[in-house]
Amino acid sequence: MNKPLRNPEIVWRVEKRRQAEVLKALETGEDVADTGTVILLLSGMMHQLNLIGGMIWEQCDGQKTLADIAGELAKEFSVEQAEVESDVAEFVADLAERGWLINE
Repeated sequence: MNKPLRNPEIVWRVEKRRQAEVLKALETGEDVADTGTVILLLSGMMHQLNLIGGMIWEQCDGQKTLADIAGELAKEFSVEQAEVESDVAEFVADLAERGWLINE
């Protein structure tokens, strides 16, 4: 999947207040891996994505490549892009398998 695109049938929103709380908690070293910041509604079911998953989801606009997305995350968290590329690819592949992302 070169340029992932969010499935237009999914209604979603960023929980901005929760996202800000999670970012603040990260600064103090808290474990926030299971805290949802993006809500997806699909077929009457609600799903949550954590901070990193939500950040990836937001960038899946059909314009950015996986490398672009990994680069943005690397910049945001001050890590090498190579450190996040496989994680981004794996996460995007999982969402594509679920039908939540499509290839543009």
